[in-house]
Amino acid sequence: MNDITRVPIDEMPTKSKNAIYHFPGGGGLLWCVATSEDLTLDLPQQAENALGVIDRYLKSYGLDRSRIVRAEVIVTDHGRKPEFDAVWAKWMPEGKGPVRSFVQSVMPHGDQVEIIMTVALPADFKG
Repeated sequence: MNDITRVPIDEMPTKSKNAIYHFPGGGGLLWCVATSEDLTLDLPQQAENALGVIDRYLKSYGLDRSRIVRAEVIVTDHGRKPEFDAVWAKWMPEGKGPVRSFVQSVMPHGDQVEIIMTVALPADFKG
């Protein structure tokens, strides 16, 4: 068995939507990245949309938000952090918040947020 499983991006197979590292004794880590599927939306709506993409990834592996251990949030305007935080607070279960960074970067036209997650897989994970 290969200890790394990748799901390539259709338009660019040299990049992955998500990747899993399987620990030798069971469990592992899932990494996934998401942007909004609708770049006409404002930052809060793009954040909600990107988090919805993350939810679909988690569901496809039988996981939930409580398994997220790290989140990296990249935005085009750090000054809009309070808007993102409001969306995050509604989405993340209380007491289950991961380690999270929040940074500003230049992104392609229309993109306002990109979210990268690291998710802990349970010991009995078979995905």
